[in-house]
Amino acid sequence: MIERRDITGLVLAGGRGARMGGADKGLQPLRGVPLALHALRRLAPQVERCLVSANRNLPTYASFGVPVVSDALPDHPGPLGGLLAGLQAAATDWLLTVPCDTPAFPLDLAERMATQAVLDGADIVLAASRTPDGGLQRQPVFCLLRRTLEPALGSFVQQGGRGLSHWAATLGAAVAAFETPEAFTNANTLEELQRLH
Repeated sequence: MIERRDITGLVLAGGRGARMGGADKGLQPLRGVPLALHALRRLAPQVERCLVSANRNLPTYASFGVPVVSDALPDHPGPLGGLLAGLQAAATDWLLTVPCDTPAFPLDLAERMATQAVLDGADIVLAASRTPDGGLQRQPVFCLLRRTLEPALGSFVQQGGRGLSHWAATLGAAVAAFETPEAFTNANTLEELQRLH
């Protein structure tokens, strides 16, 4: 069994916000609350402790009341930089990552991901949502992985690797399927954020 006390949660808010015109996506308000804080509040009851990955506006993120970690790698190589920083900071055996721009992800995310890891004997699990035709749409930034994968991830990134899905595939990642695609609705642009309102 992987229990709540075995998991550190990480909200990924360290991106450049290119599709939001360079704005710090995690601090964009949704119903008066920053997106990243929505994600943090949803994640916290599911895990032992939480972290936030951020590379800008660090005092604001620190005001959320959890430790903030930043990329040690130059040029902020997408989610993998935040993932690596989270693995280095985690004090539990497992790390569960969620993006800052998806405020209504499943309330049983950690439990379902952990169950899948045990069932498949996997060191890494990706979430997936069901598509209208019955297929699966992977949601790779929703990722549960063992802390012991830190060296493998560091090596992958140093060799120029960037895609989380690609790296996970090299490790034989398991997939946890969720039947509620609307739970993974995100806000990559200001227009999408307006629709979430």
